[in-house]
Amino acid sequence: METTVIGVDLGGTKVAAARFDSAGNLLAKEYELLAGATGEAVCDKIIASVRKVMDGGVTGIGVCVPGIAWSERGTVWAPNIPGWDEFPLRARLSEAFPGLTVKIESDRTCYILGEVWKGAAQGCRNAIYLAVGTGIGAGILLDGRIIHGANDIVGATGWMALKPPYDKEYDACGCFETHASGNGVGYQARKALRAATDYRGPLAAKPVDEITSRDVFAAYAAGDRLAMAVLDEAVQYWGMGAANLVSLFDPEKVIFGGGVFGPAVCLIPRIYEEALKWGQPISMRNVQFCASAVEGEAALCGAACLALKNYE
Repeated sequence: METTVIGVDLGGTKVAAARFDSAGNLLAKEYELLAGATGEAVCDKIIASVRKVMDGGVTGIGVCVPGIAWSERGTVWAPNIPGWDEFPLRARLSEAFPGLTVKIESDRTCYILGEVWKGAAQGCRNAIYLAVGTGIGAGILLDGRIIHGANDIVGATGWMALKPPYDKEYDACGCFETHASGNGVGYQARKALRAATDYRGPLAAKPVDEITSRDVFAAYAAGDRLAMAVLDEAVQYWGMGAANLVSLFDPEKVIFGGGVFGPAVCLIPRIYEEALKWGQPISMRNVQFCASAVEGEAALCGAACLALKNYE
């Protein structure tokens, strides 16, 4: 029987499980909404999803979690799942599926693994996946290895310090994330709208407090000046942040993914031009900025790759 593995992508609202063969072909896939589940109930949903795609050839399970996976202890912190402050996920899954290898990593680590296995980072030994969605994080492949750091928190790039002086609004999620995450783009647009009392553009069609990054991108596509100003600033932040990563790690590629890229894919050439101003010149001339090649499936592919290849 052919060896297969299962990848699990846990989000804040759903869990997806998929079975892959050793070549990375997707054989079966299931989704389940969390529907407000917390604590042990979320683990039960993961187990149920895995069982739906299980077959006799499965040798391992890889899990992508939206938070911190402490690799030594096998525990998880997931800020969007109540009761998961240090949840013993590896122990629970090992009990449910005895004999199977269980590997757990953060979403940013799984994103870069997915790109290495099936996406834009194939053949790379040094690559960075910059995930821009609700927040901002980076999965980092360095000399062929995934790096974790002393506390398994490598890649928390939303906390990059990119604009002095310090502002109290950075307390919650950091400077970079406040300005250029999906939530940050919406926040900056709402600030600009409150200041522009004479604004009559498309963003005035709904209450200011309801404006999201999706609205900003739609207005940008229509040529709205306020949306253009907000995203022009975001391009500067994405360029500075990416340039810092290039200068630090000298990657072959910086891969942009997450919900914002997405609609911001068309801005990647501008982001590169901005990064050229800030980054180490030799590294910047040799790095490639590109979009995810497995967007939407990077987490599942990365989790399956984790189980199959036993990355450390």
